[in-house]
Amino acid sequence: MSKIVIIGAGAMGSAFSFPCIDNNHDTTIVGTHLENEFIENLRKNKNLHPTLNVLLPEKVNIFKFDKFKDIFKSKVDLIVLGISSKGIEWVSEQLNLIAKNKKLPNILMLTKGLSIYENKYELLVNKLKRLLKSKGITHVNISAIGGPCLAAGLANRIHSSVVIANEEIKTAFEISNMINTNYYHTSLSDDLNGVEVSAAIKNIFSMAVGAAKGICSNNATDKIREKNYLNTASALINQSIHEMEIFVKHLNGKKETVKGLAGLGDLYVSSGGGRNAKMGSYIGEGLTFSEAKKTKMQKVTVEGADLAIEIAKKVNEDFDEKKLPLLLAMINAITNDKKLELNWNLFR
Repeated sequence: MSKIVIIGAGAMGSAFSFPCIDNNHDTTIVGTHLENEFIENLRKNKNLHPTLNVLLPEKVNIFKFDKFKDIFKSKVDLIVLGISSKGIEWVSEQLNLIAKNKKLPNILMLTKGLSIYENKYELLVNKLKRLLKSKGITHVNISAIGGPCLAAGLANRIHSSVVIANEEIKTAFEISNMINTNYYHTSLSDDLNGVEVSAAIKNIFSMAVGAAKGICSNNATDKIREKNYLNTASALINQSIHEMEIFVKHLNGKKETVKGLAGLGDLYVSSGGGRNAKMGSYIGEGLTFSEAKKTKMQKVTVEGADLAIEIAKKVNEDFDEKKLPLLLAMINAITNDKKLELNWNLFR
């Protein structure tokens, strides 16, 4: 039995507790400083998670942020980050406080994202390493997880497959053995760049595929579009994978990773539903991003849109429309707040 601490009580962090508990690990969820009220309401409702709509396992320990330091007074084998990408700076501060002799337990990131630092692309794994290094923590082993695994499905113990990535494949193997179950199936990869980039960039392409119903024809009625938009969605998926391969290779990942769980698998799930696909559907209907955000998804975080805004300048510097026509069309529609227009002639 290992001791696993999950930071973040959101949907995915909480769902991740299921395979941990089912493997008889001592599992703790500790909320962030923004989740105190959420944790209180969770307890009042007998651990019924409002987003997942399931009861969290009875054996999981759930604490508010004020217990954060106490949790780490005893030995912890694995820290799991279930926070948002915007919380990386915050969590680096907290990890610094519980580091012992400037060392930390193995870390597994559920968080997906990509940022720009000093006009270079930066994986979230590398961002966390950089922030910890600035605090004197130079030796830290961070793995990332990718693949088509929606939180609600995992919390209901639906068969799900993911890939655990670490340049040190031995560490990925150890984590895999800790969390693999008869419904949560884990594979391994040493292509940390490929898995991380695929997991992040697919959110933008999910919006593109989500727009299929709206952009499948200029003249067809809504009824015709509803029944026939899958032709367009398939074409957009094909172009998405092609461009993801180009982008992943540019960031020193392996092209073959894109056609695995972290790329194609995750794109399939994300474009079939969820926040990114929903935003894409509104953009496909002819709304600009700001209109859709204000009138349809005002309080909803859309990871793909946030990423598009973050990397827009750099992607436009590195690529032209002939190379990445779909990605640039999505990014520029969002950042310039204009209606989506695709140049199909540039698709491969």
